[in-house]
Amino acid sequence: MSYDLHGMRVAVLATHGFEASELLEPVSALREAGADVDIIAPESGSIRGWADGDWGDSVDVDHTVDSVSAENYRALVLPGGVMNPDSLRTNRDAVRFTREFFDQGKPVAAICHGPWLLVEADVLEGREVTSWPSIRTDLRNAGATVHDDEVVVDEGLVTSRKPEDLPAFIDKMLEEIAEGVHAGQTA
Repeated sequence: MSYDLHGMRVAVLATHGFEASELLEPVSALREAGADVDIIAPESGSIRGWADGDWGDSVDVDHTVDSVSAENYRALVLPGGVMNPDSLRTNRDAVRFTREFFDQGKPVAAICHGPWLLVEADVLEGREVTSWPSIRTDLRNAGATVHDDEVVVDEGLVTSRKPEDLPAFIDKMLEEIAEGVHAGQTA
């Protein structure tokens, strides 16, 4: 299905060690659908991805997370990779920024280890999610019901397990962003 996201601004929150495909493919799909995409990170300059067990390409950072608010965005995308969300969940501004999307009912899409940040933002109580297997206990302990499906959608929250799930993840991400605010997307 095709979605028209012209005039919509989407934040992608990441730092060094993001899984390259989990950032680059969603960003490409968002831009193809007409969305304006900002790469948000704790640091300015650029961040380096991880691909095939080694450091990959760098991506330019548009804004630092301490200088942005969810009010300026339609949705949030959280790519995975082990290092990326593990670092972000210890960053106060990244946690605040993530939680703001839930406070405002806006769509959030997280893949692989990306939902780790949702644990720290304390937004998973009563939610339906999926993730990379190694963080599922953390998600359950945060109050989520965890499934082993390629994509799980729960009131504007889209989650997937791994890079192989990207086609389903991207399709549902675009759908939820096109729909906008969801009453059940709360912190």
